[in-house]
Amino acid sequence: MSPERDLDLIARLGDLYPAVVGDVLDRLGLRSQSMAPRIRPLTRETTLAGYAATVHCIEVDGPPVDSEDWYKGELQAVDALEPGDVMVVSTCRGCYWGELLATASRHRGARGIVADAYTRDTLALIEMGFPTFVAGISPEDSLGRIDVDAVGVPVECGTVSVHPGDLVIADYDGVVVVPSARAEEVVALAEEKVSGENLVREKLADGMPVSEAFRTYGVI
Repeated sequence: MSPERDLDLIARLGDLYPAVVGDVLDRLGLRSQSMAPRIRPLTRETTLAGYAATVHCIEVDGPPVDSEDWYKGELQAVDALEPGDVMVVSTCRGCYWGELLATASRHRGARGIVADAYTRDTLALIEMGFPTFVAGISPEDSLGRIDVDAVGVPVECGTVSVHPGDLVIADYDGVVVVPSARAEEVVALAEEKVSGENLVREKLADGMPVSEAFRTYGVI
């Protein structure tokens, strides 16, 4: 495991939710950190939080001539995963993910995948509970259609620029990316905001007008 990784920070992130993290990022001037709404989980209960392990995909026309190179990039991407990782796959029109890759990823300690691409084996992925956020579902094989040409590089996924080591949090609302340089600050501010929201929720339940609640606590 990379020495700079703080899995406690990921645990704290996992206790939050994308909407509150996105609010904090907005207020810090980072207003383009929420992925496009097409990136959806396979179930409404699915959540994830972790470090971005980035994968860059390209579209190809036919498989490599040498069968030893089949799936080479995809397999290397999975083998490079570390505990706490979320695989983040660049925008690509093809089916990237499936049950066997998820099984291997889970064994390596990965927390899930976010791909601006498609998956298959969806029922198996749901049954095994591997957090999967994708742009769509397709039965097609990746071989000869898409390929991985780089791992651990900046990518664009769901219109968001993602760098290796950025924080990723996702639930049924969508996916939010926190730049690594602001990670601790954003998580701490989001925790404060959740605390404030909990107080306001109690006040609203007791009948406090929304306008008064916002004026008093600055949260809504």
